Amino acid sequence: MSGALLVAGAGRPEFMRCPFDPLTMDDAVARAVSWGRAGGPPRTIVTMNAALLVAMHKDAALAHACRSGDLVVADGVPVVWASRLAGAGLPERVCGCDLMERLLAEAAVHRLPVYFLGARREVVRALVRACERRHPGLVVAGFRDGYFGPDAEPEVVARIRESGAAMLFVGMPSPFKEVFLERNRAGLGVPVLLGVGGSFDVLAGFVRRAPRLLQAAGLEWLWRLAMEPRRLWRRYLVTNVLFLARAAVEIATRPGRA
Repeated sequence: MSGALLVAGAGRPEFMRCPFDPLTMDDAVARAVSWGRAGGPPRTIVTMNAALLVAMHKDAALAHACRSGDLVVADGVPVVWASRLAGAGLPERVCGCDLMERLLAEAAVHRLPVYFLGARREVVRALVRACERRHPGLVVAGFRDGYFGPDAEPEVVARIRESGAAMLFVGMPSPFKEVFLERNRAGLGVPVLLGVGGSFDVLAGFVRRAPRLLQAAGLEWLWRLAMEPRRLWRRYLVTNVLFLARAAVEIATRPGRA
């Protein structure tokens, strides 16, 4: 695929083989809330970071799930910067954790029931208590930890569908959460589907998030690495190098460049 910037659809630039919606955080929140209030067909929101963009190149199921997202936003300052250099006009980072908090606040205002799926049992229970405390009026349709096998998946999906939730937040790792949501979107029957990775641990108070200064500088990955160096050093080293290499190719081959 030559050329850094391809148009994936009306107003949807494509960067590193993934279509993006060039929206701000406010735009993304407004669109998701409108979907939740309308109660229409299930729609997925994908928050794309550098790790996902790299993983898509070797995981066909993940690539399909990400490219099928109804709303795909840039969750990472490096992704925003690189996409601009490649000719895409992504306005700002739309962080999954912040997006979840904004949507919970709107869900409380509009009385849109929410469901939480993921993390350990004690984490998701603490998350529910914390969210109800921060967002008075929040309607929690249900919650469940993320530890279940393939045999239990149909029951989990059915339970979520029967809950009547308008928004589903899945706090599970990639690529599982993206593939799970795409595979089960029809069965889930929830208007707004959002995978948020480790956000459950952060919002429940189990993990401390990087200071805003590091977030703005695109160095939140460095904070996470400092928190869990033994587990994350190899992943971040390989992922960051691959992202920079592939982004450089897209930038160098963008239309209009000699």
